[in-house]
Amino acid sequence: MELPGTLRVPEGANAIVVFAHGSGSSRLSPRNVAVANALNEQRMATLLFDLLTPDEEADRANVFDIRLLAERLLDAVRWLNREPLVGALPLGLFGASTGAAAAIVAAAKLGDRVGAVVSRGGRPDLAGDVLDQVHTPTLLIVGGDDTVVIELNERAFSRLAGSKALEIVPGASHLFPEPGTLEAVIGLAARWFEGHLVTNASRRTPSAKTRG
Repeated sequence: MELPGTLRVPEGANAIVVFAHGSGSSRLSPRNVAVANALNEQRMATLLFDLLTPDEEADRANVFDIRLLAERLLDAVRWLNREPLVGALPLGLFGASTGAAAAIVAAAKLGDRVGAVVSRGGRPDLAGDVLDQVHTPTLLIVGGDDTVVIELNERAFSRLAGSKALEIVPGASHLFPEPGTLEAVIGLAARWFEGHLVTNASRRTPSAKTRG
């Protein structure tokens, strides 16, 4: 199976973030593209790809098949691991809507390979029992006016086992179309990935003086 995607690797890339879009969206989601562009400016590589084929998307059940979406994410990570430019970079996952649940399931299966997860207006609750198995640092971002999704995120947040944070963006609805709200998402996501991917990776890298 071949799924179209866009891999961007800025010069001197220090991490890579794989995006999982939500229901009714694609790799061309303007919101995810905006987040990816901002991460590129901070020297993080990004991969946006379609999780389903056009035929699969025609069946709405597939859009909410978290296991299937997570498996596609896992396939994408396996592919990236074989790519010389990015295979050794610290890895983060960014999910929106149902893609957030897929990112969480994938993180649970990948273990230490994933250094951070960010959910934007996501449905992490759809990850079900997997939430209790996730030790990856996870940031949940929800719009302040998205009351139903806030409640669902709060329930999921209480079950996450690792380092975690729940950020509510005031005045934002589900898709963050209000002025300044997407920029707030970008700032929160960038800082989370910077702290848990780039900074932590630097701490784990031995200095020249300590290498044997």
